Amino acid sequence: MKHRFRKVTIVLALLLAAILLMSGCGGSGNSGSSDSSTKAESVSESKSEAVSESKSEAAEASSVSAAETSAQTAQSSDEESEPHIEVEIPEDAPEINGLVFQEQTPLQYAECFAIYRYEGGYSCIVIPTVGNFLVVPEGAQVPDGLSDDIIVLQQPLDTIYMAATSSMALVAAIDGIDNIRLSSLQASGWYVREAIDAMNEGRMLFSGKYSEPDYETMIDENCCLAVESRMIYHTPKVMEMIQDLGIPVLVDISSNEDHPLGRTEWVKMYAALIGKEAEAEAFFDSQAAIVEELKDFENTGKTIAFFNVNADGSAVIRTPTDYVPKMIDIAGGKYMFADYQTDVTSSTIHISMEEFYAKAIDADYIVYNGSIVQPLTSVQDLLALDPLFADFKAVKEGNVYTVGRDFYQATDDSGTMIRDFYLLVTGAEDSQMKYVTHVE
Repeated sequence: MKHRFRKVTIVLALLLAAILLMSGCGGSGNSGSSDSSTKAESVSESKSEAVSESKSEAAEASSVSAAETSAQTAQSSDEESEPHIEVEIPEDAPEINGLVFQEQTPLQYAECFAIYRYEGGYSCIVIPTVGNFLVVPEGAQVPDGLSDDIIVLQQPLDTIYMAATSSMALVAAIDGIDNIRLSSLQASGWYVREAIDAMNEGRMLFSGKYSEPDYETMIDENCCLAVESRMIYHTPKVMEMIQDLGIPVLVDISSNEDHPLGRTEWVKMYAALIGKEAEAEAFFDSQAAIVEELKDFENTGKTIAFFNVNADGSAVIRTPTDYVPKMIDIAGGKYMFADYQTDVTSSTIHISMEEFYAKAIDADYIVYNGSIVQPLTSVQDLLALDPLFADFKAVKEGNVYTVGRDFYQATDDSGTMIRDFYLLVTGAEDSQMKYVTHVE
């Protein structure tokens, strides 16, 4: 009983204490109630603020997300609605059915040809007064409905007949000799080492000179293209016969280029034929760089008479617009016949020795053109052509020079030729020159 009473007493005491605590007894009831209320309000406010901030942050995040989504949607919409930018097609670019124009090959100096490229690796070479040549990639289809003025050349073009002898060096410069199967010269007539080697090894065959080609060999070797110089126009029946055999004829008119590097830039035309574009760009840039080095030099005023003597005794000079006078000008010299008035469209002019004498007697330098006739080996060779040369200032002062047989064929080295003329007019050592040789 005693133990049960104690337990009841303890329980009652605990209940009483709880009641007193809840009613604020112990001298701090009001204060405690106030603090408790304040704390409760504080907690309530904190929760309210937290909820409010949470809602605010959520709303802000939602707003940002919506803005980003809107921007992305707008950007996507802009991209989808952005019109297709079409490539501007040059007015003179041939319209070829089924082909999409891509770009025109940039040319720095050449003005006598153009190359237009189309999707799929097709190229159209346009040579005014000569023709339009569509180069079709190996294995690709020839477009239907081509106009009659477009000549189709299907790659690989590896059985070419080369009768434009000045262009062999350009093909060699881009490692394209194996594309030339037939030659208009014997090995002894070439000054391009790669061509000589190819003929000696049987990789290139003689197929008659340009005016008398070996038609049978051209047929047997499945000639794909005949590359001719402007000389072919003197034998139009030959050109017609080649075409009648189904062999396309491309006439190289690079000699019409005013700038010497314009002739060299024809390497890009040959590159388009045989698929050596990258090699052509690298090669041409190296030649242009040589000329670039000379652009800031002032003209020396030194005069040069560049000529040869024909079999009939007349002097053969270059027309003022020819590439050789331009070389001399770029090199810092002055071509003696730069102001010669003529309506001749060819690169050379035949004048009497008397007329030549009157103009060139005071030239600082004589440079004899031995690329077509026999080069000079001594001053006596010059005097044997005409004793009047003894009166020339250049002969008296020992300034007689000659270029050799390789000068005309070395179209791949125009930059070096220009530098030779620069070395000449600036009095450099003769040993530094590659194509211009001093004659004693």
